[in-house]
Amino acid sequence: MSVTPRKSLGQHFLVDDNILGVIERLAELDASDVVLEVGAGLGVLTRFLAERVAHVHAAEVDRRLELHLAGIPRTTLHWGDAVRLDPATLDPPPTKLVANLPYNIATPIVAESLVRTQLEAWCVMVQREVADRFFAEPSTKAYGAVSVLVQLATERTGLHPVSREVFRPKPNVDSALVAFRRTGPGADPRVKRVVEAAFAHRRKTLANSLSLAGLASRDRAAEALALIGRAANVRAEALEPREFLTLTEVLR
Repeated sequence: MSVTPRKSLGQHFLVDDNILGVIERLAELDASDVVLEVGAGLGVLTRFLAERVAHVHAAEVDRRLELHLAGIPRTTLHWGDAVRLDPATLDPPPTKLVANLPYNIATPIVAESLVRTQLEAWCVMVQREVADRFFAEPSTKAYGAVSVLVQLATERTGLHPVSREVFRPKPNVDSALVAFRRTGPGADPRVKRVVEAAFAHRRKTLANSLSLAGLASRDRAAEALALIGRAANVRAEALEPREFLTLTEVLR
C-alpha cells in the first residue's frame, strides 16, 4: 500500500537502507537494549532495530501506516501523539531513543526526553540546524535554550550528515544524525523556567528577559548576575550551561 507523506505531520519517510548501518554504529546498539522509536513511518528503521535489540517501542501518530508496522517481532506499537507519551510508563522501560524524528516535533521530543531518567542514550535524525543547535557553543547564533538543556544532561558522541536522498519526499533542508549520552539528570522545572525565560527575548539583556518573564525584578536579576560574576548587561547567550544552574539557585 502506498502512503503519501503528510507535510502537516512533518513526515519524510526513510527509504534508503544504507543509512541504517550508520545508525547502528552511532547508537551503539546492543542485544540487551530497549529502544524507543518516535515516528516509525514505514517501519524501515523499526524492523532494523527489532532484529538487533531486546525490544522496540515504536510510536506513530498516523494510523494509515498500520499495515506497514503490524507484526514486527519484539515491537510494541504506540499510536498517538508522541509528545504526550511518557517513556516512564512503558514496559519494558526504554534506555535509548533511536529515531528519524518528524521535523515538527524533534526539538520538544528531545527536550522532554531529557528528564526521563531511564533514557541513557540518543541517536536521532533531525534537521542539520537542529543537530547543530543541540551542541552549539555559547555566544554563537545557534546557542539557545535547547542547547543549554541538552548540554546540562548529555554529551555528544557522534554527528553524521545525511543526504536528502535517503528520504521520500526529499526534504528542502539538510539533515544529520546526532548521537549523545547522558552525563547527568535533566534540568529540573525551576532551571528550565529560568533557561527558557532567559532566551525568550534574545535582543534584551538577561536581567530584562528574566524581569519580563516575571521571575525577578530587573534589579534583583542584576544582583543575582553580579553574584555569579556576570555584568548586569550580559545577554543569555554569553552564559555557559552550568552557569544557569548557579543563577537559578541564586535567584531563589
